[in-house]
Amino acid sequence: MAKKIKTVIKIIISFLLLFFVLSKIDIKQLLNILKEVNLFWLFFAFLFFNISKITAAVRLNYYFKEIGINLSFKTNLILYYVGMFYNLFLPGGIGGDGYKAYLLKKHFDKKLSILIAALLFDRISGLVALILLACLLFVFSDYAIYPLNILSIVVGLLVFVGFYFFCRKFNKFALYLNKNMALALGVQLLQLLSAFFIILSLPQNVNIIDFLVLFLISSVVSILPITIGGVGIRELTFLYGLKFIHHDPSVGVAFSFLFFFVTMISSLTGIFFIHKPLGKGI
Repeated sequence: MAKKIKTVIKIIISFLLLFFVLSKIDIKQLLNILKEVNLFWLFFAFLFFNISKITAAVRLNYYFKEIGINLSFKTNLILYYVGMFYNLFLPGGIGGDGYKAYLLKKHFDKKLSILIAALLFDRISGLVALILLACLLFVFSDYAIYPLNILSIVVGLLVFVGFYFFCRKFNKFALYLNKNMALALGVQLLQLLSAFFIILSLPQNVNIIDFLVLFLISSVVSILPITIGGVGIRELTFLYGLKFIHHDPSVGVAFSFLFFFVTMISSLTGIFFIHKPLGKGI
C-alpha cells in the first residue's frame, strides 16, 4: 500500500512539474516545433538510442558474470528491455532493476544483496561516465565561465578516476572493470549521438553543445526517484538551463518531449517478452 501511495505521489509530482513548465513557455510555439520535426533525423535518434541500450545490456552482463550468472546475449538483452518497460512506468528509472533482481534471485538462487550490488555498480558506472562527459562538454558550452570551467574538469576526472580506483582497491566488480568502464563511456557517447540527431530533427538552429550539456545534466537529475521516468524534472532542467543563457526554452522542452518519445517507443519493445523474460536460451 505504501509503495502505491509513493507511486501516486510521484505521478502527481511529474504532472505538476510539467504543468509548471508548460505555464512558462509559449505552448503554440512548442506545438509548431513538434509539428515540423524532421522524422528522418528522429529515426537515427531512435536507432542510436537502441544501440546504446544494447551496449548497456552487454555491460550489465559482465556484472552478472562476475557473480556467477551466465546469461546468453539474447536472454540478457530480452531481460534488459523488459526492465526498460518497467522503468517507463515506475519512479526514478529503477523499477526495472528491482524486477531483474527478483527474477534472477528466483531463477539462480543468488543472494538478493549480491544481485542488488551488481545492478547498483552497473548503474553507478553509467552515472560516473555520464558525469565525466557532462563535465568535459561543459567546458565548451556557454555556461563555462572561470573558474567553473576548471572546476568542471577536475570534478569529472576525480569522479571517474575515484570510482575506478575504488573498485580496484576494494575488489568490487574489478574482474571486468576496464571493459565495463569502456562500455559505460560507449553507452553515454551513443546516447549523446541520439540526442544530437534529435537536435538535428528540430526546425530551429540551436547551440548543439549547450543542448548536449543540458541533456547530460537532465539525465543525471532524472535519476532522482521523485518522478515517473524523469518526466517533468527533465523539462524543468531545460526550462531554467536555457533561460539562464537567454535562449528560448520552448525548443528545449520540445527536445525533452522527443527524447521521452524515443525512450517510450524503445521501452515498449519489452512488452513482447514480459510473459517470459528468461527462456531456454539462458
